[in-house]
Amino acid sequence: MKTVKKGTIRNKIKRGDTVVFIAGREYNRFDSNGNRVPLRGKVIAVEPRAGKVKVEGGQIMKKSRKPIPQLDKKGGIFEEEAWVNMSNVALIDPETGKPTRVKYEMRDGNKVRVAKSGKVIVEPDVKFRKDLATPVSDTVQQETKVVQDAETTEAEQKIEEVVKGKKTKKSKEESEEEE
Repeated sequence: MKTVKKGTIRNKIKRGDTVVFIAGREYNRFDSNGNRVPLRGKVIAVEPRAGKVKVEGGQIMKKSRKPIPQLDKKGGIFEEEAWVNMSNVALIDPETGKPTRVKYEMRDGNKVRVAKSGKVIVEPDVKFRKDLATPVSDTVQQETKVVQDAETTEAEQKIEEVVKGKKTKKSKEESEEEE
């Protein structure tokens, strides 16, 4: 039985990094002169537990999809990137432009990724998941908070009415018993 990894799994390749293939089908690309030109692309998704990444334009697979009219989704054959093992890609050295291995160092009190040449690899400026196109604005957050507050006050009023109703019923029953 395969053991399941638990906890946080750290990897040095982040979403938004530019990587180059160092093995596999995308490594064996050739130009018109017969020179090997491995694919370079941006990482669009990372799955650390599985040790996989999706690279823009790499490992294009065709997927068949049935139409779902209730959700207005069209069917057909779509091309999308497949997951690639992290060992098949390497980060690009900012100084030389070649594939490099990376280590972590503490510089100026910050933990940074450093290439073999000693240059710092800048963290990619990606803050959102791929399926979220835009961040939630402050006004939308404030509106939802106002709605939630209004809902809680309505709920509190209903609870108070129920509690008062029970008290009035009890007081009526007690007065009837006294008579």
